[in-house]
Amino acid sequence: MQKQILIITYYWPPAGGPGVQRWLKFVKYLPEFGIEPIVYCPENPSYPIVDESLLNEIPEDVKVIKQPISEPYRFAKILSKQGAKQISSGVIPKKKKQSLIQRLMLYVRGNFFIPDARKNWVKPSVAFLNNYIKTNNIDTIITTGPPHSLHLIGFHLKQQLGVKWLADFRDPWTTIGYHKALKLTKASEAKHKQLETQVLQQADHIIVTSENTKQEFISKTKQSISVITNGYDNHHVPKPSKDKKFTLAHIGSLLSERNPRQLWEALSELIDDRDDFRSAFQLKLIGVVSEEVLQSMHAFGLERYIHNLGYVSHDEAIQQQMASRVLLMVEIDSEDTKVIIPGKLFEYMASATPIIAVGPKGSDVEPILRRTNTGHYFCYDEKELIKSQILLYFEAYKSDSLVVNAIGLEQYSRKSLTKTLSEII
Repeated sequence: MQKQILIITYYWPPAGGPGVQRWLKFVKYLPEFGIEPIVYCPENPSYPIVDESLLNEIPEDVKVIKQPISEPYRFAKILSKQGAKQISSGVIPKKKKQSLIQRLMLYVRGNFFIPDARKNWVKPSVAFLNNYIKTNNIDTIITTGPPHSLHLIGFHLKQQLGVKWLADFRDPWTTIGYHKALKLTKASEAKHKQLETQVLQQADHIIVTSENTKQEFISKTKQSISVITNGYDNHHVPKPSKDKKFTLAHIGSLLSERNPRQLWEALSELIDDRDDFRSAFQLKLIGVVSEEVLQSMHAFGLERYIHNLGYVSHDEAIQQQMASRVLLMVEIDSEDTKVIIPGKLFEYMASATPIIAVGPKGSDVEPILRRTNTGHYFCYDEKELIKSQILLYFEAYKSDSLVVNAIGLEQYSRKSLTKTLSEII
């Protein structure tokens, strides 16, 4: 007989974007390790991105229970539909470019909805799940955030029922990139830290996605902490032929602060200096791109080389990864973001397409790329090194020898990572 566990998550298909992938894949493989997952998620969520194709990936026999949620983003859309969508998806304009409505929405979001805009789901969820857990004799629950308010559901169920509680942090809490943009008062900041401490010290086991986050949390709790990164899955999408152009593709959100001007300048100089590069080059953008980033690209004369596809389904994103010549990954250049290992990194690595990553010094991404031999990592100010690497890839593209010889990718497969999770459970 399989052991039943309850997974409490906000993101579940048809939610799109990277947040949904982690637990969708864990749920897929857990039964192979003797564990039956039951998923609890909202009935009427306000997802910033929707991908209906992911509904096909939900295992047929998985039990999914849903309860209604009341979210302020529905009301925020009355004030500003675009502003509400941007803020809920993490695309926050730079301070100087925020409208009065956006500044008001950020202040209200940060100080009236602690820890986040889904806080009103905590109390009714605890009441519903208290009865459900007792009726079904469940002894282990897992909460995953962001939104970190879901960890408060776990906290209260642990207090009331004494269940074993695992808290999964896909991103940090008070050091996540957008936290400083929320215009928090001192009292609100203190409340966030109090709730974070409460969760970190009361959960039976904490799971994080990067070594840097583990080191941050070690100073905040004595509870056990495990690193389980995100990963890649074996896909059954047809393998496309490679693009005829020398395409550099960025797949995912390019937020306002993910703006490596030195990279855009390096590309601009290569276009100016070399006729062969100019005629072959294309920059593919797939996903949400902020206006500030597009303006920077245009300032360096890249406008005519941009192919902006917008958001595409997950299957199409996989195909674009395999078809592109080089994949770009960009993270915000700050101390807070060195803990972030984007979920798409592992799909990038599995696509057999070389990667150029640009981000903060000391990032957890750099050693993964180096150990797996799947790409190169650069800091924001390393323009000449970036330029040299792009040129090396371009010469290999011209001679039809641009390939990746990856090492040790299996450890990052979703099935292998689920095995690790099952051992913790």
